[in-house]
Amino acid sequence: MSSLLARAAVHGKARRYARRKLIEFNTREREEFATDWDLLARDGQAVKDEALGHDWNLWLMLAGRGYGKTRAGAQWVHHIARMHGDAARIALVGANQHDARSVMIEGVSGILATAAETLPVEWRAASGTLRWANGAEAQIFSAETPDALRGPEHGFAWCDEVAKWARGDDVWANLMMGLRGAEQCQVLATTTPRPTPLIKRLVAEADRVTRGSTAENDALPASFMRRIERYYGGTRLGRQELDGELIEEIEGAVWTRAVLEERRGVRPDTFRRVVIGVDPPASSTGNACGIVVAGLGADGVATVIEDASVERAAPEMWAAAVAAAARRWGADRVVAEANNGGAMVASVLRAADAGLPVTLLHAAQGKVTRAEPVRLLYDRKLVRHAGCFPRLEDEMCGMTAGGGYAGPGRSPDRADALVWAISELMLGPRRAEPRVRVV
Repeated sequence: MSSLLARAAVHGKARRYARRKLIEFNTREREEFATDWDLLARDGQAVKDEALGHDWNLWLMLAGRGYGKTRAGAQWVHHIARMHGDAARIALVGANQHDARSVMIEGVSGILATAAETLPVEWRAASGTLRWANGAEAQIFSAETPDALRGPEHGFAWCDEVAKWARGDDVWANLMMGLRGAEQCQVLATTTPRPTPLIKRLVAEADRVTRGSTAENDALPASFMRRIERYYGGTRLGRQELDGELIEEIEGAVWTRAVLEERRGVRPDTFRRVVIGVDPPASSTGNACGIVVAGLGADGVATVIEDASVERAAPEMWAAAVAAAARRWGADRVVAEANNGGAMVASVLRAADAGLPVTLLHAAQGKVTRAEPVRLLYDRKLVRHAGCFPRLEDEMCGMTAGGGYAGPGRSPDRADALVWAISELMLGPRRAEPRVRVV
């Protein structure tokens, strides 16, 4: 039995039944089983997903590359053709004419490749139309020519890679005005996310949003997954294109994601100094304890080495995390904000490690104001990130000019810890440098 059959056979009651019966299948039955979408589809892809129901207008599938969006879209179109027969009029809208034809129609997971023998479909390339044996029809459209959707009337639409649509708002408006050919008109939009105005609008309006990542498709080669994870894991590109995250640039942000991507680099073999910035929480049930490790290289550039922050931790727990990070990287100083109980902060840190050199600082300015001088160091290319720190970077990009914060959580605690660490290395009083540390 193939690995495809094995995966399909172990998911859900139908799969378990089929697995028991596989030994009795003939060759044709095995082939039918291997192409049965109701059996093969993962949660979120299934055409007949009970969670979706029937009373819906817009289903948005927002997922990473290789998730299986095209296969899901093609199978949904076949489902509409079977259910509505000669009453089905379907619009197939791609980013351009080439994509609509080569991916949605003729692609390895497209409509022609997934057609069932019991309901064959004819592709009329000259007119850009599909016709099923039961009379259902579909026509391809390009998002580059929105006016082509002004006249035709449809009851259903599959819209692919909506985030790539150059004239997205115009295309969507014309499609919606012609979507009146069924009692319950429906649109499936499949796309890798980008923070375009249309995508953000569809997220807000969709009756259902399916999210997924490339890693969920276990049919992809393991070597491919290892390679792309090595190159792009945790980067903005990877989070968007592989993890399917909708990552927005916030207007007026102190840091932009483009700047952070440009500042990624290799960690030096040695550091002149290593320090840890700490933003202690006011309570164990409140914000995270920001713990960020940074080192100063011989080239005078500061490197962010690790985000060791902990969530919802009691004082002895976050102090232990600080001490562990200090030992791990050979830190010569811990710089901690003392506004929330300075004596307690120093006490718990020294209880975790009696030899831990601690400097307590009282913040007289807001987090964003303190961050501005550090952001200027990024502009001068004097700070790099040795790796990807998604949660830290989300907070950095959520801090806005004027003191606002629009990132995850209630407060940018990780970002504040970074500011303390970089300020100590690059902007604070010069301290006697310890011996060179090898890490």
